[in-house]
Amino acid sequence: MTQTDGFSEELADFVRRVAELKAARTVSGGDLPTVLDAALFELDHVVGQLWPWYERLSAAGASRSGASADRQEQRLLRTVFQSLPLPVALIDKETVVRRLNGAATAFTGVRAGYTTGRPLTGLLAHADRAAFRSQAAAVARGEGDRSLSVRLQQRPSVPVHATLAAVHPSGEPRTTVLVVLQPGGLADPATPTDPPTGQIPNLTEVTRHASVMDLLDAMTTALLTTEREAALEGAARVLHGRFADWVIADAGTGGLSRTAVLAPSDGDAAALTAQDPAACPLVVETARTGSPAVQIRPPDPDAFGLTATGAPVLVQANVTSLLCVPLKAEGAVRGVLTLFRCGPRQAFSMAEAQAMDMMSRHLGLAMPPRP
Repeated sequence: MTQTDGFSEELADFVRRVAELKAARTVSGGDLPTVLDAALFELDHVVGQLWPWYERLSAAGASRSGASADRQEQRLLRTVFQSLPLPVALIDKETVVRRLNGAATAFTGVRAGYTTGRPLTGLLAHADRAAFRSQAAAVARGEGDRSLSVRLQQRPSVPVHATLAAVHPSGEPRTTVLVVLQPGGLADPATPTDPPTGQIPNLTEVTRHASVMDLLDAMTTALLTTEREAALEGAARVLHGRFADWVIADAGTGGLSRTAVLAPSDGDAAALTAQDPAACPLVVETARTGSPAVQIRPPDPDAFGLTATGAPVLVQANVTSLLCVPLKAEGAVRGVLTLFRCGPRQAFSMAEAQAMDMMSRHLGLAMPPRP
C-alpha cells in the first residue's frame, strides 16, 4: 500500500467517526462530556497525525514535480550540447571525457563511444598533454577559466585553440570542465562528411574493405609460396607500407628475439633491430596473455620501450595507433607481431584489427617452432 492510499483510508475513517459524533449530539446531557472528549480526541488526531501526513505527501508531490522539470531541462541541455556547431567536450579534473558532442567527434575523427571514459589528452600530441592536464586541474579547482594552444596527434601540423571553463551540473558533486576546441586558423579542418543515407554507399568503408580483402589475398599467397623458416619475414614485407608504417616481428617460444624490423627508413629500422623484446612491456604482455591489443593514441608512451637515446619509441616514431598480435599454434605463442601507424595516417579500425587477428593465426600455423 502506498502512502497516498494509506492516507486516503485514514481520512475516510476519520470522516465516518465525525459523522457518528454529529449523530451523538442528541444524547442526554449526562453523556455529552463523553462525546465531547471523543470529539477532542479526533481533533488531536487531525493535528498530530493527519495534517503532518498531508504535508509530507504534498512535499513529496512537489519534489516529484520538480524532479520531472529537472529531467526535462537536462534533456533540453543535452540536445543543445549535441547540436552545438563547435567541438565541445565535458571532462573531469583528470581530463577523462564525460561527454563529447557530434562536432567534436567529427573534429577529432574519433567516435564518442570510444573517448568516453578515456582521457582527452590521449587525442593530443605528447608534448601538449602535461600542459593540458595542468590547466584542466586548475580550472576544476576553481582558479578561473583558461585557454591554450594544443595539437591533435592525428594532425600535428594544425594548431588547435582549447578554451576551458568550469561548470557545475546539477546533481554532480564535483566541478566539471567544459572544453571548446577551435582550429588555430580561420579555415575549418577537413572533417568527415555527413553520414550517408541508406541509398548511398559509404565509399570510404567500401574502399577500406576492399583494401583488407586485397591484403588477405596477398598474405595468403605469401604464406603458401614461402618456406616456413621465412614465413614471418615474408608476412612482415606484405604488411609493411600498405597496412602499417612499422612492422616489428619477434619470434620464439621460450624467449622472444627480434626477427625483423621494417620501418619508414633503414636508420629507423636499425634503431629497433637491436632492441630486446623483453624491454617492450606491450610485447611481453601480449606473449604472456596470448591476446591481441589494439590502441588508438597509445596512452602509455613507454609501452614499447625506449630508444638507445632514452626516448620512448612510441613518441619518437609519432605512433598514433598500433596493433600487437600473438602468433599462436598448438596452444603456444610462437611470436608477436607489432604494427605501428604514424602521424596523420588513419588509425586501425576494428575491422582491420579483426582481419589482422585472423592473419596472425594463419601465420602462427605457417611458422616453425623456435626455441
